[in-house]
Amino acid sequence: MNKEMIMQETKKTDRYVTFKGIDGDGNARRLVAMLRRHIDDPAKTNLFWEKFKEKLALSESPDANHGRHLDELFLIHSYINNLYDLFEEYGDQEALTLLQQIEVESC
Repeated sequence: MNKEMIMQETKKTDRYVTFKGIDGDGNARRLVAMLRRHIDDPAKTNLFWEKFKEKLALSESPDANHGRHLDELFLIHSYINNLYDLFEEYGDQEALTLLQQIEVESC
């Protein structure tokens, strides 16, 4: 187990009340970067992930999405099962660990 994982296990968080000690947005950005390693690979993507990438692009510009702001954390929550499936398919344990952390702390 690496040092970062040990620190995450021992760090106190305040879920649902203040979210103190939880970097939800930062964790979401890290997970999206891990996801992009897979879905930006033409051998691993499909129509679903191409549409997902469009939603990610819209998350950066709510004006292009009729004022609706879909941030990375919202998209992770909305598609959590698809994300689990993808990371399991490619054996991405680091991403699975972070996804589980996000689910526990922020969903």
